[in-house]
Amino acid sequence: MNDPQSPAFSRRRLLTTGLAAAGAVAVPQLFGSPANAQTTVNMELVVVAATVDPPKAGQDTTLNAGPHVEAVEDGLASKGHLSSAYVDGHYGSSTVNAYAAWQRALGYSGLDANGLPGPTSLNRLGQDSGFSVSRVIDIGTRTDSYSGMQVNTRTKNMLAAADSKVSWNLVLTQGSYSTSDPTSAGTHDGGGAVDLSVNGLTTAQRWRTVKALREVGFAAWLRTPSQGNWPYHIHAVAVADTDMSGPAQPQIHDYFVGKNGLANHAPDNTPPEYRVAFTWWEKYNRG
Repeated sequence: MNDPQSPAFSRRRLLTTGLAAAGAVAVPQLFGSPANAQTTVNMELVVVAATVDPPKAGQDTTLNAGPHVEAVEDGLASKGHLSSAYVDGHYGSSTVNAYAAWQRALGYSGLDANGLPGPTSLNRLGQDSGFSVSRVIDIGTRTDSYSGMQVNTRTKNMLAAADSKVSWNLVLTQGSYSTSDPTSAGTHDGGGAVDLSVNGLTTAQRWRTVKALREVGFAAWLRTPSQGNWPYHIHAVAVADTDMSGPAQPQIHDYFVGKNGLANHAPDNTPPEYRVAFTWWEKYNRG
């Protein structure tokens, strides 16, 4: 997992998440308070911003994550990992690299130093920088499984919730932490990424499966043979999974802005009736 889970952190929350009802559309930062006035960092919003912000052409913030990200950036700057010029609430590539440097300074490597905040490193940064952490993301163990494929505990729980929404079984053809399929381009190397079989499902059932996955917090698409060298299947990545591989992270940005998560960044081909508002597991599961 991205940093081992430390004891429970404060759940106190001073700022609302303010999810936009329109779904996959970035909205302006709604708070104007300076970073040093904030005492609580919402981990969910920070991790979402860490995957949505880097591919952006501009430097705007995501949802209401701006002040939370700025508090983290201020802490990274105080550690010498980030220039003060980038303390702006936008979790861009410079912040990703700075946070990865902070994780390496704590002794982490590999997925544990991927630039996405894990609970232990974020809590440690907060202790040193004067903020507490709320809305903690815990991915559990990396060695859990679903339909015989390796996933982390968070992904397993998400799949079970999606499975309960349909009358057929969700069957994985590829799990997470896997390098077995070169056509995946590294998206399955980390956590949260899965492929699902659609064999035997009607077209409507395939799209309904995509919708069920999206409802519980996956960025999910129906992949077709015309898109690449693969059969029909569903590709899904768990939004805000802190173990996400580098190649998987831009797929969250694509999903957020209504694109297909492929190298061509074409519009999402999902019919409107199967689209849902952008969300993630913790937002869906605990409100």
